[in-house]
Amino acid sequence: MTATTTTTSRPLDPGHVPAHIAVIMDGNGRWATARGLDRSIGHAEGVKTVRRITEAASQLGVKFLTLYTFSTENWNRPQAEVDALMDLIVVAIERETPDLIKNNVRLRMIGDIDRMPDGGRRRLQQCIADTSHCTGLTLVLALSYSSRWDITRAARQLASDAAAGIIDPAQIDDAAISARLSTSFMPDPDLLIRTGGDRRISNYLLWELAYTELYITPVYWPDFSRADFEDAIADFQGRQRRFGRTGQQVEDLSPSVPK
Repeated sequence: MTATTTTTSRPLDPGHVPAHIAVIMDGNGRWATARGLDRSIGHAEGVKTVRRITEAASQLGVKFLTLYTFSTENWNRPQAEVDALMDLIVVAIERETPDLIKNNVRLRMIGDIDRMPDGGRRRLQQCIADTSHCTGLTLVLALSYSSRWDITRAARQLASDAAAGIIDPAQIDDAAISARLSTSFMPDPDLLIRTGGDRRISNYLLWELAYTELYITPVYWPDFSRADFEDAIADFQGRQRRFGRTGQQVEDLSPSVPK
């Protein structure tokens, strides 16, 4: 894991940009509290950062950007904050949808969205439908999401398929599990960025992060800039991804093998 606020002058390699970047957008509330503001103000400022980082990811050639927007554990927050967050998320996405379309960005959601208020869920699903023709960056919102929920759901599906004779239990492998996760339409993340300084995964993409590079910065999400985002990518580009091999094995393999 890396914790840094240092800006690097090293240019990015456009041929080695992570295809999939996942982000834990942490620190909105602490950013607001440190300024004597209501936590809702921090969440509103965080929406501006979402737009900034989505634009940067699209311009840099990232294929998938997955944002931990609202966890299943977040339902346990004070009701007033939950209601404000739900309203903020829906209004912000509706407002940004025309620009997403303009920039060829497709919107998708993962998570237990049946727990969301009906009106908000329908409005978000309309935004998803409106961007479904876009072929550039896919912006994935993890809403009412937890990885344990997703893995448990996949296990239930496998058990049901096995009971129905659709699949032989002896043939259940990694691919069978991955195919039943809500993330099955995209590759595993190459890079995970967590803002706010906490060093934990917080029930986020546990299956998918098996070989993801982790980058942790103390910068709160509302302050996270394009330069900070590029720093994280530059740090990623300086690492050797071994996937269980030795460093020498990686060096001896062809350039087409992930490093």
